[in-house]
Amino acid sequence: MSGTDGRSGAGSGGTDAGGSGRDGGDSARTARGGGDSARTARGGGGAAAAPPAVTTPRGRRPVVAALMLGMALAAIDGTIVSTAVPQIVGDLGGLTVFSWLFSGYLLAVTVTLPLYGKLSDTFGRKPVLVAGIILFLVGSVLCAAAWNMAALIAFRIVQGLGGGALQGTVQTIAADLYPLKERPRIQAKLSTVWATSAVAGPVVGGLLAGYADWRWIFLINLPVGAVALWLVVRHLHEPSRPRPATRPRVDWAGALAVFATGSLLLTALVQGGVAWPWLSAPSLGLLGASAVLAALTVVIERRAAEPIIPGWVWRRRTIASVNLALGAMGLLMVAPTVFLPTYAQSVLGLGPIAAGFVLSVMTLSWPVSAALSDRVYNRIGFRRTAMIGMSAALLILLAFPLLPYPGEPWHPALLMLLLGAALGLFQLPLIVGVQSTVGWAERGTTTASVLFCRQVGQSIGAALFGAVANGVLAARLLDAPVDGLPGDLDAVTRAVEDPGAFSAAATDHVRRAVDAAVDYVYIGAAGAAALALLALITLAPRRFPIITEPTEPTEAAGTAGAPGRQDAAS
Repeated sequence: MSGTDGRSGAGSGGTDAGGSGRDGGDSARTARGGGDSARTARGGGGAAAAPPAVTTPRGRRPVVAALMLGMALAAIDGTIVSTAVPQIVGDLGGLTVFSWLFSGYLLAVTVTLPLYGKLSDTFGRKPVLVAGIILFLVGSVLCAAAWNMAALIAFRIVQGLGGGALQGTVQTIAADLYPLKERPRIQAKLSTVWATSAVAGPVVGGLLAGYADWRWIFLINLPVGAVALWLVVRHLHEPSRPRPATRPRVDWAGALAVFATGSLLLTALVQGGVAWPWLSAPSLGLLGASAVLAALTVVIERRAAEPIIPGWVWRRRTIASVNLALGAMGLLMVAPTVFLPTYAQSVLGLGPIAAGFVLSVMTLSWPVSAALSDRVYNRIGFRRTAMIGMSAALLILLAFPLLPYPGEPWHPALLMLLLGAALGLFQLPLIVGVQSTVGWAERGTTTASVLFCRQVGQSIGAALFGAVANGVLAARLLDAPVDGLPGDLDAVTRAVEDPGAFSAAATDHVRRAVDAAVDYVYIGAAGAAALALLALITLAPRRFPIITEPTEPTEAAGTAGAPGRQDAAS
């Protein structure tokens, strides 16, 4: 997405497989970031770089407000729709396909992240963010006007096309706005937006669906998006960059190949075991076709002059290790976000609101931990801080199966509070660290690759852990005291909620089966945490190769060349 390949020295971590020759231009080594190596970028040859978008504290404020509003649009969209599903299905029908309201949106967001990252590096962040907001709002209007479930699903995909631009570009601009030492501030604000959305989304969605009309859950996006759009257009000013020697080219063939590959793969993962069995013709066909398209995508990207997913994303140890680690984090996040509410309702006997609270406490500790993480990584470095966070998460996930049956609601709530703190200490240092190892011209690509891997990890986790949970549940129900029990986790959960469905003995047996299924999911999530640790231990350099860029407009005007190569002690 940067217009450079793995052989270019611009913004390189010095850990590429192809060698580590020095670039032209002088750079002064400093000791910053708790042992993470840093160099100040000065003029030199290579890919063109640009200074941050806004460089004065006063100019940042309205832009930060716009970023938070834009992030709120993307963050609240999934949770606000979930509570209105009964009303939507009652009005439009389509009970058998309503899950695509979420799957279609997720697909569109995930597969477009690499494309938007490339476009933001090539043409600037502002036009991509403006286009993303407009596309999201158009999709919202269309969703509110949907006349049947098929139309609503199609319009949700349009929303997702805008949501992909929002997620990736907001994170990239946040890194552009602030120097390294101040980035935890903006990242903590964005984390707070996600936390608030997780709690407020279901409440707002339920109120609108219950007391107004479900179409208002989409129309409410319009004033929020309009304010964000006005702030971006009015206050986000990107400095002019050096005119490239040749006209920028967009790898549309690669973009189409990435889109098609991701769509088929995610469709197979999302629908496998739900709409059709895993070993059925649709699953095998989709997985086989996605493998063929993935091979074709590699061929196209290797030949492209400006690839959507350049090879250096995986050849640089720092970026590759962070991609894998955050992909594993996306996988493990499925355990609390998908299966904990089921556990709280089926095993603990809580209602939907109380079950949501058990999960929401994780979103309270996460932004606090993220905001304070800079005090740790400034002392011991990004890699060690992330390893501490994920080690704590591993122990917490392993502790979940040790909870007593049936237990008290505060038991899992306490674990989720600790898990949020651990993951905040893990995720933010890696995102801030990896964004700081590249220059402006590669930051959109790098940020998009991290978010893309995290999203794919979540899709893989949903498919994998869903199969694990249903398999354990079916095995435990073989010797149930009554016949005719459903073997699917969702169906069992609905049956348990009906007090007259089973006898007391049968109900207790089913609850214990659900408890065992969720325990195995958390053990699997602990395995994902171990994979994240393994990626950091074996691949990540002990010191992230930090690039420091100018932040003042007058200074930036004279130092907008490409950053020089950075060395990392490994």
